[in-house]
Amino acid sequence: MSQYLLGIDIGTSACKAALFTADGLCAVSAETPYAVNRPQAGWAEQSPEVWWTAAAASIRSLLAAGHIRPTDIAGIGVDGQSWAMVAVDAQGSVLMPSPIWTDSRAQKDCAEMIKAVGREALYACSGNPVMPGYTLPKVLWLKRCFPDIYQKTEKVLQSNGYIVFRLTGSMTQDFSQGYGWHCFDTAQRKWNTSLAEALGLRCALLPELHPCSDVVGRVTQAAAKETGLAEGTPVVAGGLDAACAALGVGVTREGETQEQGGQAGGMSLCLNSYASHPALIISPHVLPGRWLLQGGTTGGGGALKWFREQFCPEMTFDQMSQEAALSPPGSNGLLFLPYLAGERSPIWDPNIKGMLVGLNYSTSRRDMIRAVMEGVAFSLRHNLETAAITGTKVTALRAMGGSAKSNVWVQIKADVTGKAIEVPQVKAATAYGAALLAGIGIGMIDPRSDISQLIKPGKQYVPTQQNSATYDRMYDLYLNLASQAKRLEKKWQ
Repeated sequence: MSQYLLGIDIGTSACKAALFTADGLCAVSAETPYAVNRPQAGWAEQSPEVWWTAAAASIRSLLAAGHIRPTDIAGIGVDGQSWAMVAVDAQGSVLMPSPIWTDSRAQKDCAEMIKAVGREALYACSGNPVMPGYTLPKVLWLKRCFPDIYQKTEKVLQSNGYIVFRLTGSMTQDFSQGYGWHCFDTAQRKWNTSLAEALGLRCALLPELHPCSDVVGRVTQAAAKETGLAEGTPVVAGGLDAACAALGVGVTREGETQEQGGQAGGMSLCLNSYASHPALIISPHVLPGRWLLQGGTTGGGGALKWFREQFCPEMTFDQMSQEAALSPPGSNGLLFLPYLAGERSPIWDPNIKGMLVGLNYSTSRRDMIRAVMEGVAFSLRHNLETAAITGTKVTALRAMGGSAKSNVWVQIKADVTGKAIEVPQVKAATAYGAALLAGIGIGMIDPRSDISQLIKPGKQYVPTQQNSATYDRMYDLYLNLASQAKRLEKKWQ
């Protein structure tokens, strides 16, 4: 009898795959890293074929490590990073590298979109700002700059949609990733083809939409040969990585919020009804009848990764956390803006620069490490405070991702935001959310049940009053510095 659910997570820095039992136990996991290519200023791209190779390698590794029979896998779910543009031809061959979510090459196309139909019409449909990182501006950039490739394109897929295609041969689009297209009606979960045509988009490029837990195909003979999976294993449509992460830590009710600590930072606040904010991101949750009001930042765990690579490559993540603990709250007057690839919400400025301010001869490396952690925490608070304007209260804040492994960093976030933070006892939360979708799709998990009961609660981090008072003062400085950075950005161009 099949007993495992497979979750595949196509992240920015690696593919993670994990096998779970129906009650949430992670039996075995594997990870295969890959790089982001930056061939020009403002460009950030990856090869979808590299994602597939990494996924196949991760699957083979976990099957071998866990001594798992492929026939013991009952279903497969795939999640992926947002706002990809995977252009494939009629045979499914990738026509070019995919610009990813930090790519800003399509700024001119954003202006053309607004000129064509107006900012209000775009926001009324998608509920999201017109920014170059989103999928639709990238497609219009492709049409403008590489019309031959545009004409050859049969469909434009998302990152998880491409892996689903490689597994099953089906070209599909899940609901939760639709918000990357400004012609996707986020409230109604359907394409607005009239708006697409008004923007000059060929509507045939839009894949067929599916609920995230829909079984959209089965593992083909070719995919089985490459991955070691059993031919015929059902595969669901899957979803956005942040949405699957939210499900993976039990964010299923209004007010429950996931704090994302991967390469990107941010938060996902669960809503029972559609409610957008012009400075935030709104997307359907991977669960029916739910939405996620999100704050997405470019400088999450990736900011600390950048600092390590540039200044202390000999140190491990744990050692950096230990060093940060030796610096006091406020990092001895040091302040960091984590805008290393521009910034997304709530600033929405692809050209704004990161900053490290307050240096003097007494500044230590431990101060700088802690300042990076604090800067990411300030960006989280900025998004949470923006979300509060909608009137939805955060009832629970749950952390996940690599940064959640640092007791120091999670405590900093609790002190900065003034909110208690829980780190659930779930391994590979994002892949687990994808696996849960597979369980729902094949009937192993009842979608009417309280899925959050499958998530074991973990350690609670409670704000420290004295530290929070320090961070309240620093936060005002952070907002002031962010405003100055916006005024100065043109001097760097």
